[in-house]
Amino acid sequence: MHIIVSQEIENVCPGFVGAAVEAQVKNTPYCEPLWQEIHSMGEKYRATLTTESLKHLSGIEATRRVYRACGKDPSRYRPASEALIRRILQGKSLYQIDTLVDLINLASIAYGYSIGGFDADKFVGDTLTLGIGREGEPYEGIGRGMLNIAGLPVYRDDVGGVGTPTSDNERTKIDIHTTHLLVLINGYDGCEEQVRANAEFILSLADKYCEAEEGHYFIYR
Repeated sequence: MHIIVSQEIENVCPGFVGAAVEAQVKNTPYCEPLWQEIHSMGEKYRATLTTESLKHLSGIEATRRVYRACGKDPSRYRPASEALIRRILQGKSLYQIDTLVDLINLASIAYGYSIGGFDADKFVGDTLTLGIGREGEPYEGIGRGMLNIAGLPVYRDDVGGVGTPTSDNERTKIDIHTTHLLVLINGYDGCEEQVRANAEFILSLADKYCEAEEGHYFIYR
């Protein structure tokens, strides 16, 4: 898969750095050891963060800043990482979906980056382009119905939008039958060291919990 960062994204975030993580995997409905890790992370955050201070985590703060630069209200269309951590801080459990989705959620809250997780076999074409959503552009968010993505950063394949930091698209979502995983980490804070650490964390989780094979990642900007 080739990934292109458009000029319109470079204009609002010249320091953007992303990572694409790819692996052959085996998904399962539920993984108890993974959820033990999720619960431990939740306990740590409840002891150290508030719903206000979480906005200043580097990855979240930078994503909110890019939303505003693109014309989107980050408090109305929250980046997924912020929404997940807020849920934890409010004493709510994260939604349990399946092992692949659950481990991506863990990786997102661990590093504060909004992460897109996809079934790579559902993409159309071999190129993804990161741009900005347009008025009236059709986009069905996972579990959200039609989503207004105007002013949101969005990855597009040959058919249209597949992922934003707020919600990925129903068309390319992970399901229990997914075997070809692609994960995109959005480092709007430009911190390559942390983006790489997040990618390596995802590979380690996929290896432990999803029998990952041929796992690798690459940096793009």
